[in-house]
Amino acid sequence: MLDETVHHAPDLERQLLRRSVLALAASRDACRGCHRTPLVGERVHLYDDGRMLCELCRRERKETPIRSEPVRGNEHGNAVRMTDQRPGGARRRVA
Repeated sequence: MLDETVHHAPDLERQLLRRSVLALAASRDACRGCHRTPLVGERVHLYDDGRMLCELCRRERKETPIRSEPVRGNEHGNAVRMTDQRPGGARRRVA
């Protein structure tokens, strides 16, 4: 019985790994030219028809993109901004 559990564990691990990799691949933005995922900080170019091209593939096209922007990391937009919520916005002095 112990041998069966040990034998099936790698299969389960492989299935879980395959499922997680496919889920990540489905949610990523990839270049329409070379199909790679652009790196954080790299510029990507967006076109009217929804295509996204990396900097390398953009050089091969003559069309002008509607927008170019840097690739941002996952933490972008998740920062917490501290604001003074006290009435009047003035800091109180503690004696």
